[in-house]
Amino acid sequence: MAWRGNISKSLKELRILLCQSSPASASTRTFVEKNYKELKSLNPKFPFLIRECSGIQPQMWARYDMGVERCVNLDGMSETQILKSLEDLVKAGGATKA
Repeated sequence: MAWRGNISKSLKELRILLCQSSPASASTRTFVEKNYKELKSLNPKFPFLIRECSGIQPQMWARYDMGVERCVNLDGMSETQILKSLEDLVKAGGATKA
C-alpha cells in the first residue's frame, strides 16, 4: 500500500462528496472515518476535501495537473471497493507523470 504515501505526488486535490444520513453514503462515511487520519498523516499538506450535502450521491473527485478531473460514483460500493477506486485514481495520476 505504498501508493497511499504518493497521493500528494500524483494528485492536486481529492474531494469526497457524501450525504450525512443516506444509506447510499454509509460505506463512504465509514471509509472516511477509518482512512482519513492515516491518509492525511502520510500526505500532510495535501488537500483532502470532505463535502457533506443532504441527499447527494457519494462521489470521489480527483484533480490532476492542468485542471484535469476524474470522478468515481461511490454509490453501492464497499469500503474495499472505494479504497481500490482511490488507488486507481492515484496510479492514473502517477502514470501521466511518467
